[in-house]
Parts: sequence; C-alpha cells; structure tokens
Amino acid sequence: MRSQVLVIVLLLITSCHSQSKKNDKKTLVGGPCQGCEAVFEYGDKVLTDTDTLPNFSTTSPKLKLTGSVYENDGKTPAKNVILYIYQTNREGIYPKKSNSKGWAQRHGYLRGWVKTNNTGKYTFFTYRPAAYPNLNTPEHIHLTVKEPDKNEYYLEDFLFDDDPLLTQSKRKSLRNRGGSGIVNPSLKNGILTVNRDIVLGKNIPNY
Repeated sequence: MRSQVLVIVLLLITSCHSQSKKNDKKTLVGGPCQGCEAVFEYGDKVLTDTDTLPNFSTTSPKLKLTGSVYENDGKTPAKNVILYIYQTNREGIYPKKSNSKGWAQRHGYLRGWVKTNNTGKYTFFTYRPAAYPNLNTPEHIHLTVKEPDKNEYYLEDFLFDDDPLLTQSKRKSLRNRGGSGIVNPSLKNGILTVNRDIVLGKNIPNY
C-alpha cells in the first residue's frame, strides 16, 4: 500500500514539475534572446521618444529611423515601450571603448534607447551602417523591445531595400517579427529618412 502511495506521489511531483517547465516556456515571450538584456543598460539616462546615436553629426550618410509602435491589434498606440538599437560603423564593425562594460563589449557604443510617447511614436538619429567585412550579411540595425508588462525580446532588424546583399532568398527567410524590417530610405532635408511601424506581438512566439 505504501509503495502504491509513494508511486502516486512521485507521479504527481513529476507531472507538476513538467507542467511548471511548460508554463515557464510559455511565459518567455519571443523565445531565447542572447543579448536582449542590453535593453536595460541605459543607466541613469532619462528615456524619451527620441535618441541620437554617437557620431551622428560627423558621419554620413545620416539616417533617421522613425515610426509608431502599436499594440497587438495593429491600431492602438503603445506607450512607454522601450526600443533599443545597436549597429556597425561605416567599416562594418561594432566599435568599442576601452572601458566598455556589459553588452557594450560586444554591441559596441553605437547604440541607443527610446521610450515611446503617448501616441506610440519613436525616432532615432544615426547613420547608415556598413555590412560586415568580407561577409555577405546585409546591412542591418539590431532592434530589441521591452514592453511594460512582458520580458524583452528581439524584433526584425532594420534592413535596407536597396542593399544588393539583401537577396530574394534572404528576404524569404525573414520572420517579420513585429512586422517587416525592410525599409526604403528617402532623402529629406539632407537625411535618409525611413518610417517603420511596429506591431507588438506580431509573429512573436508565445505572445
């Protein structure tokens, strides 16, 4: 009798443990994301809906990334959402400082943070990155999002429609997390300007 009770107890414990693991996986929105915690590395900086990355004033071609972030319905503006970007320089590398800490040791110092305003708007001022040296990876700007009530997760990179490295096969392989990341820059007031709207949860696992 005791052995039967012991078996039942062990089965219940195993079942609960297994269910707990399943629930843990479900609560991790977006799946595993190495480096996404860099979204919290803005320190004591007060985040607004606009940020300017280092070397913007001295580097060309200058680039303005702007748009709106929407809730999962694609219509309701999402406020107080943090967006984090990082990119290469014009040589295709992530430049680092000698005293870099945290993820800046890998992401470099060309990075920025914004928090969307009440209408979901955001703007980054930066410059167009270069592709990695001697690789066929398209030019891109990495993007991470942190919603007020969810864990951080990555979105589709900013990619450039006129980039010859962005081949048809690579376009087809994109997951469009948060919507398409392919942008088409147009010159406005001497700055390449792109508009990209983001839909939270779109094509995001476990959302």
